[in-house]
Amino acid sequence: MIQPNDEHTPPVSSARIGVKICGLTSAEQAEGCVRLGADAIGCVFYPQSPRHVSDETAAGICRAVSAEALPVGVFVDEGFDAIMRRVIKCGLAGVQLHGREAPDLVRRLKGEGVLVVKALFFGGHPDPQSADAYSADVFLVECARGPLPGGNAMQWDWASARPLGAAHPMILAGGLSPHNVAEAIAAARPSAVDVSSGVEASPGKKDMRKVADFIDSVRRQSGSDLFRVFGLP
Repeated sequence: MIQPNDEHTPPVSSARIGVKICGLTSAEQAEGCVRLGADAIGCVFYPQSPRHVSDETAAGICRAVSAEALPVGVFVDEGFDAIMRRVIKCGLAGVQLHGREAPDLVRRLKGEGVLVVKALFFGGHPDPQSADAYSADVFLVECARGPLPGGNAMQWDWASARPLGAAHPMILAGGLSPHNVAEAIAAARPSAVDVSSGVEASPGKKDMRKVADFIDSVRRQSGSDLFRVFGLP
């Protein structure tokens, strides 16, 4: 396994790789992740997820971090009106569409000035070959395995995502942890990385030591800053 300080690990570029910590369930933990260097945090609005949060909790998280990080709402096959209600009510800066959403939904959300992350799935739908159909600001890519939408803590062939990252801004997700994120970055060359269960003590409860180790491992690499991925200053 390639370690963060391995002298043979190839640099990706001269800028900084973005870090998104997903599945936050409290403002206190979200603030802790931002203090440690997270560029974005994710609030999950999928009821079947153990990391699902209420609108009130999400609003508190967004208020706590929005001055320093991007609060992103994660949705699975929700409609335009339901998503926009939460964008406004909770103060989301962006949305992550993590289901089988149509390209038209991406266009409508962007028309409202919302940053859009569209998930693509190796072995699922939509797959990376569908990227050109979507006008998303950035794509999140992972494999389609496990019982829930998302990485389900499963490692996969990260190198297979490299062509997508060469053509589009890309966030790499799925099975990442402090121990393997350097290897994943070297394999896929992403603009940013996304982690949830890989830095948890239990579902929805982040282990701040793991968060710190994860971010430190990422910072030893190179890539594109998440704010630049989203076109922000």
